[in-house]
Amino acid sequence: MECATKVFAGELCRSDLSIKGDDTENTTWVVTPGGAWCDLLFIAGALTEVSESGDMLHCRVADPTGAFNLTIGGRKSPLVQAILNLPVPSFVTVSGRTQMYRKGDTPIISIRPDHVRGIDRSVRDQWVLMTAEATLGRLEQLHGAVKGLCHDDRTMVAFRHYAITTGQIEELAFMVRDAIQSVRPPVTGTNDDVDIRGQVMEIIRENREPRGIAVEEVIETAGLRGISQQAVLTAIEALIVDDECYQPQKGHVKPL
Repeated sequence: MECATKVFAGELCRSDLSIKGDDTENTTWVVTPGGAWCDLLFIAGALTEVSESGDMLHCRVADPTGAFNLTIGGRKSPLVQAILNLPVPSFVTVSGRTQMYRKGDTPIISIRPDHVRGIDRSVRDQWVLMTAEATLGRLEQLHGAVKGLCHDDRTMVAFRHYAITTGQIEELAFMVRDAIQSVRPPVTGTNDDVDIRGQVMEIIRENREPRGIAVEEVIETAGLRGISQQAVLTAIEALIVDDECYQPQKGHVKPL
């Protein structure tokens, strides 16, 4: 059984190399600057956009480093209907095949999903940690290639094509570090802090307007519960940092 590759969007979108496999299934690999060979992918992130164009559905799934583009054909397919039933935004996992084509000199990379499933924040965070571990392992191999100590054929293909340097490896390592920092740590605040955040999030979730709820309205509603304006603003800032909610437009917040 084929093992799905885990890779961050920020690495995949930098790729410009595709290699046809020598198997009977016409596999085409997308090779990333971090040394990942991508055919079957497993990704996780926030479903932020869904649009229809003719018989095609186009989606964007954002992880902490960038966004993946999804392309699905067949408007009446069960997969399309499942995606259209998901709220936007919401956290999802996706398994599917990578594909690359060129528009002029620009490589365009997308994923054709086989499965899409709604998840919660904790599952997304676990994917980030697992992908970080896999990415750092590949970067270690590339670092060995820089020193002339790597003999892995696939790693060497990426190393030679992208002319990998220590600086490029460090840049990708910083990307991984930033992704890990997006993972929500265990709650360490006081019970009062946790309760205020919970109440503020409850107020935000109760609003069903497409553009979300005005921050001023959150402050007013929370004030009726005895929560100060500063405490509300602090809670909203923490909720945005933790990807519990986002700002669809200035002065409004909406649950993620």
